[in-house]
Amino acid sequence: MKRILPLLLLLIPAALDLLSGNGLSLPGKEVFWQLRLPRMAAALLCGGAMGIAGAQMQALFRNPLADPHLMGISGGAGLGASLAAIGLGAGVSASTGTGALVASAFAGALVGSAIIVGVSLKVRSTATLLLCGVMLGFVCSALGSIAQYSAGEESLKLYYSWLSGSFATVGTRGLGILAFALAAGFIMALADASRLDLVLFGDEFAASAGVSMRGIRLRTMLSTSIMAGAVTAFCGPVGFVGLAAPHLARRIAGTSVHRQVLPSSMLTGAGLALFADAAAHIGAHPIPVGSTMALVGIPLVIILLWRQRL
Repeated sequence: MKRILPLLLLLIPAALDLLSGNGLSLPGKEVFWQLRLPRMAAALLCGGAMGIAGAQMQALFRNPLADPHLMGISGGAGLGASLAAIGLGAGVSASTGTGALVASAFAGALVGSAIIVGVSLKVRSTATLLLCGVMLGFVCSALGSIAQYSAGEESLKLYYSWLSGSFATVGTRGLGILAFALAAGFIMALADASRLDLVLFGDEFAASAGVSMRGIRLRTMLSTSIMAGAVTAFCGPVGFVGLAAPHLARRIAGTSVHRQVLPSSMLTGAGLALFADAAAHIGAHPIPVGSTMALVGIPLVIILLWRQRL
């Protein structure tokens, strides 16, 4: 955090000048406040939430390649969106169809989260929990692919638009839900920061130090489900931020202590998501933000893992 704070202090004057709209014409200010600023806020909230969720997953499973989407939450959201695409009629409007997709995706993410949280109460092995999450994701993906064959052409366009990922369609209500999910998930994660430090040394060591492994798995999965479920529902299955941000945060913070890693992962994830969104809108025709996230996140993870000799 000490290395990040000076950079943030340097960016504050530029951010205030940008938010004041200096140098913009009246139409430009309207575009900024009504379109660009909400999209930027969605990117920051999404990246921050996925960064925290990724740091928790990598600590809980002691796996540098662990990602929130491995636990079936993204698959549940995709299945919900696929089922919504079946129910949408041919003449449905874009706004109504998008709203229905988001609501169904959110419901699917909640169902997938509930299953994973329930499994975490039953199993004792962290590896078994990870395997159950991966299998749940495969099952949801298979059912979603079957459901898509029954959807109409217009419904499939809306579905694939959601699938590619976007921060532009979140809306005011979505921003409020994302902000609540980020705040709740961050508080829950920070409360377990010292326990996550112990988990890094193994389940047996953590248990001998007084950590309830069942409790830490339940709280971590609940926190991750809240954040990843909200992000996936409103922004689509945007990936790689949750994978890349914790690695970069640990390098910047220079420590693996989670009281510093979790806030650093939130800030790093927010920055990566904002950069990916800006890169997606550089050209005349915007490209899916999920694609730019992959193009940014994959090389970054490969470089970091290569330097760590993993």
